[in-house]
Order: sequence, then C-alpha cells, then structure tokens
Amino acid sequence: MECKNCENSLRTDYSYCPDCGAKVIRNRITVKNLWYDVIERYFNLDNTFLRTIWHLFTKPEVVIGGYINGIRKKYLNPISYLGIALTLSGLMVFVIQKFYTNAIQFEDEINNAPFAKKWGEFAFDFNAFMFLLYFPVLAIPAYLLFNKVKYNFPEYILVFVYTMSHFSIVTFTISMAVLTIAADSYMLYSQLSLLVVLAYNLFVLQRLNKFSIGAFLTRSFTFSLMVAVLFFVLILGLMIVLLLIGVFDLQDFVPQPA
Repeated sequence: MECKNCENSLRTDYSYCPDCGAKVIRNRITVKNLWYDVIERYFNLDNTFLRTIWHLFTKPEVVIGGYINGIRKKYLNPISYLGIALTLSGLMVFVIQKFYTNAIQFEDEINNAPFAKKWGEFAFDFNAFMFLLYFPVLAIPAYLLFNKVKYNFPEYILVFVYTMSHFSIVTFTISMAVLTIAADSYMLYSQLSLLVVLAYNLFVLQRLNKFSIGAFLTRSFTFSLMVAVLFFVLILGLMIVLLLIGVFDLQDFVPQPA
C-alpha cells in the first residue's frame, strides 16, 4: 500500500510512514474517532501543546531559544501556537459582539460615544490584524534593549509571537469567566491584563538574556516607555488612515460635553 501523504510504499503492518512520519489512516471518519483524535492531539499529557503551555511558564528560554536554535519538534511551532491564539481570540470577539455589546461600554472609557462606537467596531472587526501589530511594537524595543543573546529582529518577532499567543491562550478561560460573571467589569479586567502581559514579556526577556537585577530594572523601565510611545504612534497612525478612508470624520474627534 502507499502513504496517502508522501505516496511512498508502506508495509501493511505499519502504523506510521517511515518517510514522512504521517499516521496511517485506515478507517472512515466517525464521531468517535474524530473525538479521540482531538483528545489525543491536544490533551495527551505527553503532547507538544500542553508541554509548550507549561514550559512557556516555567522555562520560556528553552521553548523559544530552542526553536530559534533549531529544535523544532519538541514544542509546538510559533505559527501553530499563533493560529490557536487567533482562533480563541476570534471566538472571544464573537461572544462579545453577540451577547455582551451593551454590557461593555467603551464610551465610559473614552467619553465620546460616536468615536468610541466606531473605534470599538474597528477593533473587533480587525481583531486579528491588531493582534499582529503588537509584535513589532514589542520587538523593536526588545531588539534595542534586551539583546545579550544577539537575536536578529525577525527572531525577536518570533519571541513575541510565542509570548503574546501564550498570554491569549492561557487567559481565554479567565476572560470568558469575567464576561459571564461580571461583563460590566470587562474593560477594567482588560486594562489590568495589560500590566500582566507586560510583566510576562519582561520575565521572558530576562530569562532569555539574564541581565543583572540593576540592568534588568533599568532596561525594563525604558522598554515600558518605548512600548507605550510606539503603541501611541501605532494608534495615531491607524486613526489617520481611518480618517483618510472615511471610517472617521473630524467631528468624531471633538469631545462631547459631559
């Protein structure tokens, strides 16, 4: 018989192809074997998904540094990890738009109802695009300030693909719980989570580079300022683009009376 993936010849007693490593599938898809495949792939204690989640907490330098240095099978690759994060993020956006739009009031944070409404719609509709823009915002100051390991800029992009995807995946359940229990507090929760994700990224950068405490604190402060400035520039640039293409008009930026 032949492997259905690489078309090389296989012995009939093989369970995996010796050439490409693909599992030999002999049965039609059923609910039972589909469910078994999901459980085996994602919830087996020995699989790469759970190992990646756990080790990005306990030894992120091994996961990320290992991938950059050529270890590509032990942990889930960053693109697959990003795919899971974007899927969960998209599900979160769907739930918010479907059930909690009225409970989450952007106007309370911005004090300009028309602007807040349009910006909220844009942020939700282009959630994945916004998520991808975080990577260079974080990678630029990290490359300039935290680079004892001498990674190049694309490698620092990869660092934050891992860290931001990890944060999105592990907080998904918490975010859903906040929506279910106290949706009106979701904006406060989101703001507090920014501090947590900043702290986690600094933790990973330190584990990768191993600076002294003094150097780490100094670089962390500068890193935080640079991220804030770059994020402001990013948002300002998006505002200008949205104004030019007609999503916003100048009247939207006029503060409304209290």
